[in-house]
Amino acid sequence: MKPGKHDVKLLKLAMEIGEGYAAKRGFKNFGKGISPKDKVECIYRLLVQDGLITPLAEDADDGPNRKHKLILWITRQLPDTHPLKN
Repeated sequence: MKPGKHDVKLLKLAMEIGEGYAAKRGFKNFGKGISPKDKVECIYRLLVQDGLITPLAEDADDGPNRKHKLILWITRQLPDTHPLKN
């Protein structure tokens, strides 16, 4: 899995949107003591539970693959004219 040109920015955007989605679902905001790794896992698992993304296979369920799934998810949400899709 080769990183894309805008993957860092897309992951940051996915985390922001994911945190907002989690808040709307009733989750409290993530505290300052929560690691980015744990935030990625929490948002990934919430999106899987709600059926917004398909789960990873058990042998591929790790941090880099979760990040990649979040990047794919947010990329599909953006309009074709968004600068991060180019």
